[in-house]
Amino acid sequence: MGLQSAPATDRSELAVSLVRDDLLFRAERAVGLIPAAGAGIGRRAALFAAVTWVPIAVWAAFAHRALPGGPVAEPLLEHFGVHVRCLVAIPLLVIGEAMAQAQTLSLVPYFVRSGLVTEADRPRLREVVQGIVRLRNATLPWVVMGGLLIAWFAIGPPGNAHELLWAEEGDPAAPRFGFGGWWLVVVARPVFVALLLAWLWRLVLVTLLLARIARLDLAIVPTHPDRAGGLGFLEHLPSAFSLVVLAISAVAASQWAHQVVYHGVAVQSLFASMAALVAISLVLFLAPLLLFARTLGPVKRRALLDYGALVGEHGRRVRRRWILGEPVDDDGRLSAPELGPVADTLALYEAVQRMRLAPVGRVAAAAIVVPAAIPLLVVLALQIPLKSLLLGLLKTIA
Repeated sequence: MGLQSAPATDRSELAVSLVRDDLLFRAERAVGLIPAAGAGIGRRAALFAAVTWVPIAVWAAFAHRALPGGPVAEPLLEHFGVHVRCLVAIPLLVIGEAMAQAQTLSLVPYFVRSGLVTEADRPRLREVVQGIVRLRNATLPWVVMGGLLIAWFAIGPPGNAHELLWAEEGDPAAPRFGFGGWWLVVVARPVFVALLLAWLWRLVLVTLLLARIARLDLAIVPTHPDRAGGLGFLEHLPSAFSLVVLAISAVAASQWAHQVVYHGVAVQSLFASMAALVAISLVLFLAPLLLFARTLGPVKRRALLDYGALVGEHGRRVRRRWILGEPVDDDGRLSAPELGPVADTLALYEAVQRMRLAPVGRVAAAAIVVPAAIPLLVVLALQIPLKSLLLGLLKTIA
């Protein structure tokens, strides 16, 4: 069918959701959190935020541990990580499902619509999609994640122990947590980690999906204007994970902000950690796109030879006819409208030269770097004047 739109039946068969019908989705629907129609994103985000944060805040208020002036040196108000995790990160991880749904449903059908997957390869593509759907709906991965979560939290109060100072009671030599502290340990943190693990599993699913599609005999166009052989549309895929990156960065930044504000930590000492966070996020969430390097690399190398030979022969015939004045038997290359004048043939070769080895560019990088950097800029602004910070950033980009 070439560039013609795929039939509606094909589009419905090939549309893959990272979220719908997995075990977590089915469980939430079973208890009424997800309605029969839609995903209940807003109410679920609000409910998770309320369930994780309100009991902590209420207990801290009644125990006089929420605001300065109580029995603890660092009240709950000063531990930004608790509030950000419950009120920002957890809702973002829920809301991110809507973005992932919007980005991924049209992903596989476009491989057919764009002509990248030929008619002969469509049965193989359907097999790939069916395999990913079976994995998404499987129970075992979620059982493994649940086991890891239980084992992690069974070892002891995980995470930043300093974050629990506001909840300590009893003898300072052998403190114990009050209700609010235990709620943070056994409810708020596990909910955050569970949602994060769910997103990492979805990233694995996307990686497997693209890895299997990359093994198909894709009809790559070396001269495609997207400079990715026609795969440039994949640059928008990382935006499906933008809110996940923002959630992770917000939690990390809130911990660092507490250290800067209340413990005199210099933001300059955090540069390495911040850079590592951004770098790891880039590698992790752009990795699925890099899988196409093994497809685009050989195509580019072969195309450089093919188009180089074509342009060379075209140039030789032009030289013989117009420079040397020799008669030339035109086999169609000089008069072919697809090739046009010499300048057009050069443009074809240059288009191949500019072809990237992976569908990764500014759009894909920005979808990860921007949400990762926003919370970090807030931390940096605590000690570095915002004007200097923005000017420095602009100089770096420019």
